[in-house]
Amino acid sequence: MSVHDLIIAPFGYEFMRRGLLSSVLLGTSGGLVGCVLVLRRMALMGDALSHSLLPGVAAAWFFFGTSTTALFFGGLAAGLLTALGSALLSRLTRVKEDAAFGSLFIVFFGAGVALVSKLPTRINLSDFLFGNVLGVSSGELRLAGAVCAVTVAVFVVFYRSVLLETFDPVFHRAAGGRGGLVHMGFLALTVLNLVAAMQTMGVVLALGLFLLPAVSAYLWCDRFLAMLLLSAALAVADSALGMLVSFHAGIASGASIVLCLGGVFIFSALFSPRHGALAALRQGALRRPST
Repeated sequence: MSVHDLIIAPFGYEFMRRGLLSSVLLGTSGGLVGCVLVLRRMALMGDALSHSLLPGVAAAWFFFGTSTTALFFGGLAAGLLTALGSALLSRLTRVKEDAAFGSLFIVFFGAGVALVSKLPTRINLSDFLFGNVLGVSSGELRLAGAVCAVTVAVFVVFYRSVLLETFDPVFHRAAGGRGGLVHMGFLALTVLNLVAAMQTMGVVLALGLFLLPAVSAYLWCDRFLAMLLLSAALAVADSALGMLVSFHAGIASGASIVLCLGGVFIFSALFSPRHGALAALRQGALRRPST
């Protein structure tokens, strides 16, 4: 098989080009958002947010059918209620934010399952959970592009605020920064990215696209800007590689992308020269006194 047949020919198909472009756009924005989630130890909150989209999607399906716009705004409304509601609960009550997230996630997901059970036409939950990268429509592609543009713009314009709120929120507030507003804005941005990825990658695989490149970059980088850039680059590169593996191996595209990202994460966890497992073992052996 020639290099052309291996790498270039698969993207001669329209559905492959659409899937690749969607994954690259969502990977770029998701890689940036994922860095903040990882550094602020909010990765599991991202999982809770993703599942809390279900009641909004089900309600939109009930009232408006399969309209992409309706499903987007339904999922967005449910995600924002969970994110902003948990943030407010943690500030107005003694409940910690992780407990508030967990509690609202359970309530919203239960409400979603109840709504799905009452729909005259059942939602295919496998599409909600795992998406369909190769079935991306023009509207979904435009949505991914808009969300990517908004996310990149937020990180460029508000870089200093994001940096301070990520590493030293106490100092940020003491210096006059609006930490609460930045935090809620970031949660809203996370929800926006999850909703955009929901109809292509699905909520389960979208988390892999957000978190795996960020964790891999965290193992290689000690500076925030370098981590952001490497995370986005890994998401883009593995999206392209995953699409090619999917085409030639005949496996699901979303899963293929996540597995490629997972391979980079495992390699990084083992072989990162400063923060990998083998480096830690070598340092431990060097520090062990000889007998």
